[in-house]
Amino acid sequence: MNSDRLSKRLATVANYVPKGAILVDIGSDHAYLPCFLAKNIGITYAVAGEVAVGPYQSAKGNVLSEGLSEIISVRLGDGLDVVKPGEVEYVTIAGMGGALITSILEKGKDKLGSVKRLILQPNISAISIRQWLLDNSWMLVTEEILEEDGKIYEVLVAEKGKDAIDPLIPYGQSLEEGLLLGPYLVKERNAVFKKKWINEKKNLQRIYQQLENAVQTPDTIEKKQELLHKIKLVKEVIQDEESKWS
Repeated sequence: MNSDRLSKRLATVANYVPKGAILVDIGSDHAYLPCFLAKNIGITYAVAGEVAVGPYQSAKGNVLSEGLSEIISVRLGDGLDVVKPGEVEYVTIAGMGGALITSILEKGKDKLGSVKRLILQPNISAISIRQWLLDNSWMLVTEEILEEDGKIYEVLVAEKGKDAIDPLIPYGQSLEEGLLLGPYLVKERNAVFKKKWINEKKNLQRIYQQLENAVQTPDTIEKKQELLHKIKLVKEVIQDEESKWS
């Protein structure tokens, strides 16, 4: 990968960063995303944040070799610690688990006052992010789901909103369904979405069967009930598609 051509996953993230943006990219790795945005989108300024020394050094080297040191500041630090309050208006976090992304946002809440948009790409557990957005008055404005190299990714875009609950139930869905599956993704139900959730349902059923064969403690029984509820939610959405994909 180089800064002139992003992976499909990062290109999808890049689509939601406008010209003139001032942003921070958390977990920037080689700073591919900020470099691409600087060269192709015309962002004003970016902070590339990295918590690990190796990727930080790689990012610094890449920014220097691209001649972008005046536009991109590469900083070593944990999450949003790399920026000051009021410094950025856009936040991108890609390639992490949903729980880690929400942890970064929660710990860095004091840095989000000036932020207009969050562009988040969890590898797993997008539900964690949707719940955090709901709890913190961020409005989910759109979502995408895509497949690349045999892996499925979701991209969630959120903006400041007074009523964060509405986007999660805009199409007659329940709140639980919106949180788990994604309200915009459920509406579109593209081929990648169907593939993901048919596979996820099988995985949930496999875990349920393992618990069914285990010693039945109160925790086990509670977990089984949670799994059955998730399986029911998924079945309601994909039941008409399973015969085509199984």
